Amino acid sequence: MNDTDLWGPDDSVGTDTQQDRPELAAERIVAASVMARPALIDELAGEFDPADILGDQLRWVWHAVDAIRETLTKGEIRWQAVHRQMQAWRATSYMPVPPLELNQLARLYDEAQPAYSGASYYAQQITEAAIARRFLALGQDISVRGRSAAFDPGADIAAIQDALDDLVRNRDTSTPKRISDIIGGALERSVTKPDKNDRVPTGFVDLDYLLQGGFKPGQLVVVAARPAMGKSTFGLGLARAAAIRHGIPTLFESLEMGEAELADNVLAAESRVALHHIKTGAVDDAGVAREAKAASRITDAPLYLNDSAELSLPMLRGRIRHMIRNVGLRLVIIDYLQLMDAPKAENRQAEVSKLTRGLKLMAKEFGITLVLLAQLNRGPEQRTDKKPLVSDLRESGAIEQDADIVILLHREDVYDKESPRAGEADVIVGKHRAGPTSVITTAFQGHYAQFVDMAVS
Repeated sequence: MNDTDLWGPDDSVGTDTQQDRPELAAERIVAASVMARPALIDELAGEFDPADILGDQLRWVWHAVDAIRETLTKGEIRWQAVHRQMQAWRATSYMPVPPLELNQLARLYDEAQPAYSGASYYAQQITEAAIARRFLALGQDISVRGRSAAFDPGADIAAIQDALDDLVRNRDTSTPKRISDIIGGALERSVTKPDKNDRVPTGFVDLDYLLQGGFKPGQLVVVAARPAMGKSTFGLGLARAAAIRHGIPTLFESLEMGEAELADNVLAAESRVALHHIKTGAVDDAGVAREAKAASRITDAPLYLNDSAELSLPMLRGRIRHMIRNVGLRLVIIDYLQLMDAPKAENRQAEVSKLTRGLKLMAKEFGITLVLLAQLNRGPEQRTDKKPLVSDLRESGAIEQDADIVILLHREDVYDKESPRAGEADVIVGKHRAGPTSVITTAFQGHYAQFVDMAVS
């Protein structure tokens, strides 16, 4: 857009243009304010993008001040210097639009003098107007895609969801803080025991102790194992511990088991009725009584199960946002990584990298704990002791890098039915970004579809 229509022969503002574009006055004030106080460019960084200034000539005023201030330690940059800088750019064709005239810059500078102290407010107006323009453009994109003969519901809707997320996601408004401003919080945390308001208990005493009370908001936790080790059972146990025992709103996304099988597993574990009896309808009267008692705890719990056959990052993001708003979601468990729809990339490793990075950013952005179940490669089976390592993760580089915690499951009796450790399961904390690693021994009760602490097995 060319701004020459913003001034008439008498250098006054074009009122018709102002009515057509209300944010014009804000753009003029911001452009003039940075001349009067160039430090505003740094102060507004992170919350304002000069590209959102729609008026080309006004936007180039900002760029000129930004260039000049590199050699200026303090004070204002008057319109004469800005005019010289833009004229020099115009002479070399670096500036593609005619610069404002000297008298126009002077008028702009004088008009905004009383308002520059509120530049942040006017910058916000410009930002909101720019978002509105992008929102309208997105609507046009939706219309074009919807009318296209090549419309692909999966790809096109996902693309629009991603674009909408980028549109509404808050700009980075963080600013560096001096240590003196935040050390008090560390002192307070040092004498305050964490509780379920800022931790998600795992259901295992020793594991909770190792993790300083449980999982933290913003963490990506990977639980990995070879097939038949019980990773789905372990993941469902984490969900039960959080939702049923501690009332923490939890979502379990299963890409492997259906809702009926999930419900059977939850009922067996909570009632201690054999899973195969539930599946075959052979529960006796005593078992039914235990089921009825457990059912009241289960039905009151904020546990949500979803057995959708497909799951992508955009689909998960929309679901999480909705559930945070409506039920206060705090824990999400996905079963499992290799069945998720990964973003398209040049190879599988790059796809997994995009997927795990997206999940980590989602956990951090929404302030939830995200537990991702995953399969290990055949590495353990090629070793004598069969014990898994973090490096056995399929496409391990990206997964290990993005995870805050990596837990590996191992049961000796899967490989040796006569093992003296039959019924035991090692919960191997192979990576713990915020603390130590360790191996915790638990009991695997497959008939009840659960892992439990050895002390209560």
